[in-house]
Parts: sequence; C-alpha cells; structure tokens
Amino acid sequence: MSVRSGVTLTERQRTREENPALSFYLIAASSALLVAFGAVMRLSASTVTAISDTGSPYAAWFGELLFVGVGVAGAVVCAFIPHTFYRRSAWLLLGGGLLLQCLIFTPFARGQGGNLNWVVIPGTSQVVQPSEFLKLALAIWLGAVLARKVRVMDNILHAAIPGVIGAGVAIMLVLAGHDMGTAAIMVILIVGAYYVAGLGLKWFAGVGIVGAGVGAFLVMSSASRRARVGQFFGLTDADPLGAGLQPLHGLWALGSGGISGVGLGASREKWEYLPEAHNDFIFAIIGEELGLIGTLTVLALFVVLAIGIYRTVRRHTDPFAQITAGALGAWIFGQAIVNILVVIGFLPVLGVPLPLVSAGGSALIATLLGIGVLLSVARSEPGARDALRIRGRSARRTGSVTTSRRRKRG
Repeated sequence: MSVRSGVTLTERQRTREENPALSFYLIAASSALLVAFGAVMRLSASTVTAISDTGSPYAAWFGELLFVGVGVAGAVVCAFIPHTFYRRSAWLLLGGGLLLQCLIFTPFARGQGGNLNWVVIPGTSQVVQPSEFLKLALAIWLGAVLARKVRVMDNILHAAIPGVIGAGVAIMLVLAGHDMGTAAIMVILIVGAYYVAGLGLKWFAGVGIVGAGVGAFLVMSSASRRARVGQFFGLTDADPLGAGLQPLHGLWALGSGGISGVGLGASREKWEYLPEAHNDFIFAIIGEELGLIGTLTVLALFVVLAIGIYRTVRRHTDPFAQITAGALGAWIFGQAIVNILVVIGFLPVLGVPLPLVSAGGSALIATLLGIGVLLSVARSEPGARDALRIRGRSARRTGSVTTSRRRKRG
C-alpha cells in the first residue's frame, strides 16, 4: 500500500468510484459509534470504583463525558481545517509535542503504574499524558518529511534523515518516562508511515531485528517488565496477585461472557477483581457483559475504520495526505489490535488503552484529534468535497420539505 507501488488510483478508476465521500463517512461513522459505545461501557465498568472513591457511580463518568465533548469538538475543528495546513505546520507541531513531552523532567511530572509519563496542570489536580499528543504530532511530521522523499526512498540515508532522527528523539523521550507501551505504539506508527512512503521491505526486516534487541534490553532493565514477560512465556510461576492478576481476570471475564454476555452492567470482574477494568482491560468487560457479540461488534467497527483509512490512502493524490493517513491508521488500528491481543492473552501486558473506548482523557482527546485530521484528509480526496457539499444540500432540502409538509398539516 505504498505511494510508489500503484496504490494511487488512475483518474479513470477514480471517476468510476460511486461515492468519493465514502472514506469520510466510514471514518466518521465508525469513530462516532466507537466513542458512543465506549462512553456506555466506561460507565458500566467504572461504577464500582467510582462509588468506592467518591460515593457516586457517575462521578468519574461525568469527567469522561467532558473529555468526549472536548475531543469531539476538537475533531470537528480539525476536520474542517485544510489538510495543507497540517503539512505547513508539521515542524511546529513536532516541536510543540517534544517540548510538552519534556515536561516529564520538571516538577510537574507525575508517576503512575511505574511510568513517569504524566504532567499535572498547574493549579489543578488534572494530569495529561504528553506522549499521546506527541504521537499525533509525529504522524503529521512524518507525513510532511517523507512526502518529499518518496522518489528517493531506495537511498537509506535520504529515508532516515530527518525521519528516523526525529522519530528516535520522540521515542527516547517517551522511554525516559519508562512508558514502553506507548513507545511500542509509536514504532507501529513509524512503520506505517515508512511503509506507505515506499521504504523497501528489506529495511523493515533489519529494523525488526534491531527493535527486538532493544525491546529485550528494555524488558531486562525493568523488574516489572521481566515479571510480566516471564509470566507470559511461562518462565516464572503465574502470580495471581502480581504480574498474572490482570491477564488472569481478563480471561475469566471473557470466558464468563459466552455468546451474549451476562448483561450490561452485570459484570462481576469490575468489582475490583480486575484492575483497570474501565481502562486498559475494558475489552474484557465488554466480553463479559456483552459476550462474543459485543467483542465482535467492537472489532467490526475498528475494521470499518481501517477500511475507511485504507481507502483514503489508496484514493488520495497527495503523498503527504497518504503518508499521514497511513501513520494515523497504523497508530489507531495497531493500538486497538495490541490492546485486544493483550486482553485475550496473546501479548504480555503493555499498558496501552483501547482507542476511543477506554477511559483516559489524554488518549481519548488525542485520538479524536487524529480522527479529525483523517477526516480533513478524507474531505480532500478527489471529488469528495463536491460529493459532501451535494449531500449536505440534499439533506437540507429534504429537511425543508419535511418541515413545510408538517406546517401544512398543522
């Protein structure tokens, strides 16, 4: 699906597309449904801990709704900003993202779960996770710098400078906060950008070998990571009260859900048996309460989102738009797959949330801003803007006719 491998359609093929705005609709609809579904499941999964902490089952959820409102508003604004603006602002965005991440070295930094990757907003108790916004900035920046190099991607020096350098700085800053999970997602994002840009597969193999070595070193350098990985591979005895707690209870939740689940709100694992039930392991609660039907619904929505992003990459004529969409898609869809694989026991616990579904203000807002950028790119596909304008006029005309008929009947 690279820019140079025939992924771009010819004008004749593009003309034959029945709906140039389909990518926009697929991305918007699947994202909206995931956000709505996530809001319901976060309420269900967080009620017990919310009552324990505040006495109200809705206290945490109202805060999540505020994040949803901010994120959706930001996505709408980003969607209507021309995608060329992001290309012109790429260096500024990356610089801002790196500076924000550097705040983890200041007194404003806060630790959580062994990670020093949060920053408190002065004068409040609210914390933000800068690395989430750094992922968005990195995706846009890679789109801008690699778009100028698509014809020279065979030259590894051209491909690596400045892309690998900038990406490496971003990853090292995240790792400085001991957040290996977010760093792993950033690697997936970078791979997505370089793949769409047309980097040869042989280089990915080399990067994979180096990445495996670096990953092994990072695992061995942390006692908690060693425990999680050792438990995953069966090298150590599973500790049901330690490293094995989340994976074990996550699988119990999924297993008890069956086909149709135990019912919305009826989860047993959320009664403080499963840590982070409303966050990293919310997919387990979905499986417990809504069963296989619920988990397949979530998977289907992410697949629809991926199809919309793939279609945007395939149809667009601007390399910047293609690479940026590919990077954002690799981030969001890749993180969803990683989260689900962790919950079902195919990967060790990495501490990454399920995009658009898990709790967490920074992750939700940053992901929705990324969706907004994707919608901006989708709006600029050949023929999409006109198709959306025509559809909007048709909808307004239909609404006017309906209103007129109601008035006459009245």
